[in-house]
Amino acid sequence: MYRRSKKYQQLRAKIARSIAKREDKRIQNVSEIGVEPLLPDLRKKIEVTSYDMGESKTITFELFQSDRIDCYKVLVDGKLWKKRVGLSKILEGIRKALPRHSRLE
Repeated sequence: MYRRSKKYQQLRAKIARSIAKREDKRIQNVSEIGVEPLLPDLRKKIEVTSYDMGESKTITFELFQSDRIDCYKVLVDGKLWKKRVGLSKILEGIRKALPRHSRLE
């Protein structure tokens, strides 16, 4: 294993103190509130209202947390669409689900 210089060891100690201080502050805030704040399961909600063809139609996309931080479980109007999908694929699905219509004259 490589030797660590004194300067590097001091830097590591400084970082460790900073992390410990931040964690103590977080624990103190949690003890004041009483419960650690949890993220809700429902992360985002996208409502698309289409006024084409003379009537309005609303489609609701509910994005719930998934096992990955950058993916979501998606429900479309209450029905499971995908179990794990990223935001760019969700937007692609919205684009494909709402095709263009010709003008009504």
